[in-house]
Amino acid sequence: MENSGEDAFKPGIYGNVIIIERRISEASGAIVLKDSQGKKVSSRRDELRELVDHFNIDVENPCVIMSQDKSREFLHSGNDKDKFKFFFKATLLQQVDDLLKNIFHQLRSANALVDDLESTIRPVEKELNELQGKIKNMEHVEEIYQQVQQLKKKLAWSWVYDVDKQLLEQSVKIGKLKDRIPICRAKIDHQQGLAEKLRERFIEKKAQIASMMEKTSEVRRLKDELQETLSLATREKLGLEEEHGRKMNYIQKMAKRVRLLEQQVHDVHEQHIRNTQAEESEIEEKLKELELETEAAKSTVMRLKEEENGLLDSLNSGRSEIKKIAEEIEGYEKKHNEFSRSIRELRQHQTNKVTAFGGDRVIQLLRVIERQNRRFKKPPIGPIGAHLNLVNGDVWAPAVENAIGRLLNAFIVTDHRDSLLLRGCANEANYRQLPIIIYDFSRPLLDIPAHMLPQTKHPTTLSVIHSENHTVINVLIDKGDAERQVLVKDYDVGKSVAFDQRIKNLKEVFTLDGYKMFSRGSVQTILPPVKRPRSGRLCSSFDDQIKSLEKDTSNMKEEAEQCRKRKRAAEEQLRGLEENLSNAKRRCQNAERILMSKNLELQDLRKSQVAGTSSLPSSNVDELHQEISKIKEEVEENKSLLEKFRVRMKEAEAKAKDIKVSFENLCESAKGEVDAYEEAERDMLQIERDLHSAEKEMNHYEGIMTNKVLFDIKEAERQYEELERHRKESYSKASIISPESEIEALGDWDGSTPEQLSAQLNRLNQRLSNETRQCSESLEDLRMMYEKKERTIIRKQQTYKSFREKLNACQKALELRWNKFERNANLLKRQLTWQFNGHLRKKGISGHIKINYEEKTLSVEVKMPQDASSSSVRDTRGLSGGERSFSTLCFTLALHEMTEAPFRAMDEFDVFMDAVSRKISLDTLVDFALSQGSQWIFITPHDIGVVKQGERIKKQQMAAPRS
Repeated sequence: MENSGEDAFKPGIYGNVIIIERRISEASGAIVLKDSQGKKVSSRRDELRELVDHFNIDVENPCVIMSQDKSREFLHSGNDKDKFKFFFKATLLQQVDDLLKNIFHQLRSANALVDDLESTIRPVEKELNELQGKIKNMEHVEEIYQQVQQLKKKLAWSWVYDVDKQLLEQSVKIGKLKDRIPICRAKIDHQQGLAEKLRERFIEKKAQIASMMEKTSEVRRLKDELQETLSLATREKLGLEEEHGRKMNYIQKMAKRVRLLEQQVHDVHEQHIRNTQAEESEIEEKLKELELETEAAKSTVMRLKEEENGLLDSLNSGRSEIKKIAEEIEGYEKKHNEFSRSIRELRQHQTNKVTAFGGDRVIQLLRVIERQNRRFKKPPIGPIGAHLNLVNGDVWAPAVENAIGRLLNAFIVTDHRDSLLLRGCANEANYRQLPIIIYDFSRPLLDIPAHMLPQTKHPTTLSVIHSENHTVINVLIDKGDAERQVLVKDYDVGKSVAFDQRIKNLKEVFTLDGYKMFSRGSVQTILPPVKRPRSGRLCSSFDDQIKSLEKDTSNMKEEAEQCRKRKRAAEEQLRGLEENLSNAKRRCQNAERILMSKNLELQDLRKSQVAGTSSLPSSNVDELHQEISKIKEEVEENKSLLEKFRVRMKEAEAKAKDIKVSFENLCESAKGEVDAYEEAERDMLQIERDLHSAEKEMNHYEGIMTNKVLFDIKEAERQYEELERHRKESYSKASIISPESEIEALGDWDGSTPEQLSAQLNRLNQRLSNETRQCSESLEDLRMMYEKKERTIIRKQQTYKSFREKLNACQKALELRWNKFERNANLLKRQLTWQFNGHLRKKGISGHIKINYEEKTLSVEVKMPQDASSSSVRDTRGLSGGERSFSTLCFTLALHEMTEAPFRAMDEFDVFMDAVSRKISLDTLVDFALSQGSQWIFITPHDIGVVKQGERIKKQQMAAPRS
């Protein structure tokens, strides 16, 4: 093996050539390294390994020394996976893949080790994170505290600025009000001058009308008389015309009546000729029979109607009764539920009396107060009802509950700050509507003189209650007026005490049955009992009330059950009535149909009787003639009266016409004077209305000036003075809290009102209180603890961080090499196919190698030029010996071209080839060896004379083996 150039291996020892000699014996085999002179240098395995590593020789690479047997074995193998392993190992991809996988496993182990190391400091890091959170919370608390202090200063000065704003607004308001004075005065003067002018005109017009009235009074009287006479004449004329019209209508009716009677006589004669007496008697008998049947059917219908109405009334009354019973059941169930709820409440109160004054919420509130007890200036007192007892039994418990029940749930605190703390505790206990009373705890028990108490024999609320805490009694007196509330037994006594006896210092009267009575001035008020009274909360024992309520509950349950039984019976009866009513309606409808058919038959028979009746007797005809004569005589008399009415109508019309002419003449003569008088009278009325309007306007503006403008100015000036005094007080208080320069240094005022700032301050105080409760350590202690713990693990963190960064860098490098490896593998796959196909073309054969890295398979396809079917041979065992040897040679050369080795050898590569294939194969091998530049050894049992001569080609003919 050549050993020259920059990559030479120990040239001082081995020289330009290294001889590698392998000796094989029956016992073992050995490899010896010799220099260029043939002198033995070393036979140690480590020296050989160093040589192999230096030249990157794969001693296990099958492409270095490949025998024909190995090639034949490779191509004869039908397993694509074995072919892939051969290719993968020959191209050194197996070695690179193993190295990359080994690195991957080492990186995974290193990551696991770093994870274990990081997990050892994770608890400390968690503590550091918690401390960091606490430090941020405390810094936030400090910020909130600073904001609270700034808000307190702003709030103090906001009162001053708010008063300044109000002063400015009040000053502008006073200016506007004063500007209204001259406007209002000008309007008053204008209306006053207008009223004076109208008053003068009114007096003048009144005198003018008086003189004109004297002149026109006589004319007016004559005019009225003529008008009255004309009216009477007109009414008389209209009456005569109306009477004339009535007479004319009557005559026309009589004439029509005569014609009808004459027609009737004619019809009677005609009918008498057509009918006989026998037919008339038969019709009358049938008619009587139908009348009897009709009367019977009518009575049946009436009877069934009465029966149906009776059943309907019974059904309606039954439904009303069921509805009433259902309402009673609902009422009993409602009372039963109320009694049961009251029993549960009383049993809870029996277990803990405090729950009677707020339920379970007050227990939670008392626990919160106990935890926050040190924050209160003085511990709150409450609930008030828990500190009270009744004197001399529980007789007056309902009346006391009605009198001061609204105060029994309340708590008492000593100042406003404690009330805010208590409100926060109530919110924490979910007791939102807690009543809180602020009262001075240091105030002694109030001593009320006898003359300030109601002078009555009946007890007061204060006289029937007792408490060990004098503050509770003081609150009931000052806030509840317990000393002025009188308790009585019943309504009549209460009414007498409240309204009839007129007792001094009496405010209200309460009765045992829940009435409240009081009077305010002359108004007397009586309030009825509430629907759900809460009595007995102050009782010493609840057993009697529980027993009474349990008895009432049992009674309500029994009553409800009785009502349900009654309801079921009534519903059953109602169903029977509905069935009977349905049957009655059906029978009634059948009877009505029968009655209707009988009536129709009767009507038809009567019509036929009228059509077939014989003529009336001659006496009836004579009567008709007599009636016609009388009517004609009456018509003649009315005609003579009609002529008289016509004469009277003409006389009345002429009289009315004469009176109308006289009236028109009089009106024409007096028209000028009357029109002038009426015009003057209308003018005077208009002047009078304008005068009243002007006086009303003047009085209106004077009232506005007195009651509105001047009063508003005085009130505004009073408010201005009050605001100035209030500003001085606010300024002095704000100056004590902080100088104004600090507020100015904060920037321009944003216009926030004191109410807004107060609400914001309350929210910040609440947040500050909540945050303070969560963090008990100080900020400096937390920072010291954080720095101390941080120092313990900072070095480990840095070390583990550097480990992690290096591992990440290695991981990235591994991923890069994997990508390169996959890319090179794909390129080698393409290169192998190209080179294999290129060598096959020298003999006119085409082929293809398919490599699948995922399934780890390699398949060889060869297509012979004489194959007319144009199909590829997928299994090389289907080729002839020479074709298979040539294919093996092409595959071997393709692999040799893709690998690097210092020397290569091929043995018996052409044993199955014909002469042409052998010549092509030898030329191909020699050309390939010369182009590659590496050392090749070809061993063949055939003639090598056909091999071309060359400087770099050496031939050696071995002697024949001994026989």
